[in-house]
Amino acid sequence: MTLDAKIPAGPIEKKWDNHRFSMKLVNPANKRKYHIIVVGTGLAGASAAASLAELGYRVTALSYHESPRRAHSIAAQGGINAPKNYPNDGDSVYRLFYDTVKGGDYRSREANVYRLAQVSNAIIDQCVAQGVPFAREYGGLLDNRSFGGAQVSRTFYARGQTGQQLLLGAYSALMRQVGLGAVKFFERREMLDLVVADGHARGVVARNMVNGRLESYAGDAVILATGGYGNVFFLSTNAKMCNATATWRAHKRGAFFGNPCFTQIHPTCIPVASDHQSKLTLMSESLRNDGRIWVPKAKADKRHPNQIPEEERDYYLERLYPSFGNLVPRDVASRRAKEMCDTGHGVGSTGLAVYLDFADTIKRNGKAWVEEKYGNLFDMYKQITGEDGYTAPMRIYPAVHYTMGGLWVDYNLMSTIPGLFVLGEANFSDHGANRLGASALMQGLADGYFIIPYTIGDYLASTKLPKTDAAGAPFKEAEASVDALTKKLTGVKGSTPVDVLHKELGHIMWEYCGMGRNAAGLKKALTLIPALRARFWKEVAINGPADAFNQELEKAHRLADFLELAELIVRDALMRDESCGGHFREEHQTEEGEAQRNDAKFSFVAAWEFAGAGKTPKLHREPLKFEYVKPSQRSYK
Repeated sequence: MTLDAKIPAGPIEKKWDNHRFSMKLVNPANKRKYHIIVVGTGLAGASAAASLAELGYRVTALSYHESPRRAHSIAAQGGINAPKNYPNDGDSVYRLFYDTVKGGDYRSREANVYRLAQVSNAIIDQCVAQGVPFAREYGGLLDNRSFGGAQVSRTFYARGQTGQQLLLGAYSALMRQVGLGAVKFFERREMLDLVVADGHARGVVARNMVNGRLESYAGDAVILATGGYGNVFFLSTNAKMCNATATWRAHKRGAFFGNPCFTQIHPTCIPVASDHQSKLTLMSESLRNDGRIWVPKAKADKRHPNQIPEEERDYYLERLYPSFGNLVPRDVASRRAKEMCDTGHGVGSTGLAVYLDFADTIKRNGKAWVEEKYGNLFDMYKQITGEDGYTAPMRIYPAVHYTMGGLWVDYNLMSTIPGLFVLGEANFSDHGANRLGASALMQGLADGYFIIPYTIGDYLASTKLPKTDAAGAPFKEAEASVDALTKKLTGVKGSTPVDVLHKELGHIMWEYCGMGRNAAGLKKALTLIPALRARFWKEVAINGPADAFNQELEKAHRLADFLELAELIVRDALMRDESCGGHFREEHQTEEGEAQRNDAKFSFVAAWEFAGAGKTPKLHREPLKFEYVKPSQRSYK
C-alpha cells in the first residue's frame, strides 16, 4: 500500500483555503441522513461531536467516564497557543508554524502544521464566545504568557486550569446538542473493537462498564478522539484510565500506526517519591516563565536550598541557552535535568530532582502577584509534597507526558481505513518528534471545531455506503472476537495482579526506551517485553465475572494492548537510528549533547502496518518534504 497524505497543491498559506473550496459538501437537508460515531469526549471529541451535530449530522458519542467533564483534557494546565500578537512582540501565523516545525525537530508535515497555526486564532474567538474565562490584562485584552520553544508570548491561559476551562466550553456545546437530541451520549462505554465492513469503518463494539455487556454502534463514519498511550510506561502524568485500546484495536483492523517511538518527557513534574505510586503529577510548564531552574554546583550537596548561596548555584539552562534560558523546549529541558542528576548534582532524597525557584519573582513582584497567576499550582504542589513552594524552591523531575505518535492520518485526518478519522493526541499529530508546550489543546480543538467538519463531509459526499446496522455480520464477528478475548483473559486464573505486571512493563520501557535510548538497551527490551507478555497470559489474576462491573478486567484488556504496543514502540525506536526531539538515541548526539538527526535516511513518517499476531509488522514510509522551513541543527542558545 502506498501512503497518500493527500496534501493539497499550491502555496502553503493557500492550501487549506483552496482545499476547503475543492472538497465536496453535504447538502444541509441531507446531513441528517448520516450517522457519525465519536469515541472519546475530551477536547477533540467533544468539540467534534458538538460541531457535527450543530451542522445537522446525527451523532453518537461514547465516553468511558460518567461525564465528558472527567476527560483527561482537564489536566492541561498552562495554556493554548494562538498567534494573535496581542503583546505586539512580532508573532504571526508563520512564526507559530516555524516554531512548531523547528520544535518538532523537522519530523512533522509542513502542510498540517501551517493549517494548525492558521486556524488557531479562530479557536480563541470560539472559546471566548463560549465563555471560557481567559486571563485578561487591565485594559481588557486577553493576556498572553511565554512557553518553551518560542521567543514571543502567544499562550492564552486561565490561571493553571486552562484545559479544564476549555473543556467546560466544549462540554457546554456538546450538552446543548445532547439536549436537542442531535447527539446521543453514552457514558461508561469502552470501545473494544472497530467494525470494518466492505473496507470501510462502520461502527464500534463497546463494553458497558457498569453491567459488562457488549454493545454495538453502527454508523457511516467513526471518529476516534481517545488520547495518547503514555500509560504504557505505567508512571506518567496521564490519568490512570488513559489507555491505547481504541487506537490499538483499530490498528489491528488495518489502521497504520505512525511514529510510535515519539513520546514526550515533560521536564516539570513532581518527582517520584515511592515505589507504590500509581501516577505522577504535572506541574505546568507555565511555571518556567517566572521560576528559575537550578542545581547546586557541588555534587551531593544536601543543604537546604535556602542555605545555598547564589554563587554556589548553577542555573544551568540560563547558562547553556542564553537566548531561551528556562524556556527551551521540553525535550531539551528534560535531558539537561537528567544530565544534572546523572552527574551527581540532583537534589532531594533520591537525587532525582532539580529546583524550580520563585524567590526572585516573589522578591521583585510580591507573593500576591505570583498567587494570582499560579496559585492553584502552588496549592497542588503543597497538597502532594507537604512543602511550600513560596518559601522554598519546588523540586521537579522529568516524566512521561504526551505521545506524538498515534494512528497515521492524511491531511483530511483520515486513517488508512476509509471512514475512520482520528483527532487530537490519538493521531500521529502535527508535532513531529517533540510537542511544544500549549499546543496539545490547540491541536485537539483545531481538529474538532475547524477541520473535521469539512473533511468528514467530503468523505460522506464522495462515498457510496450501503445500509448497515448493528445486527449485521461484521458487527457479530467483532462482538465474537471481543468475547473470545475476554474469555481468554478471565480463563487464565493466575495470581499476579494486573498492576504488578503493568509496573514491570513500565520499568522496562523507562529503563530502555525512556529519555535515553541505545541499540543494546532497545534490543534487550525486545526480549524482555515478549517474555513479560507470555507471563501475563499465564499469570494474570482477574477476579470477578465478565458480565458485571469489573475494573480488573478493564485493566487487563488495556494491559494486553500495552504489551503489544510497547514492542512496536521499541521496534520503531530501534529502527530510527538517529536522535530527534523526544527520541534521543545516545549514539547520536552532538559534542554539546544535543540531538543529532540523520535527515538523509530518516526524514520520513514511520507508519507501521499490523501483519498478524506474532508476525513482524510492516514498515511504510511517508517522505517528509520541507519547502518553507529548511532543516538545520536545532539551536536555542
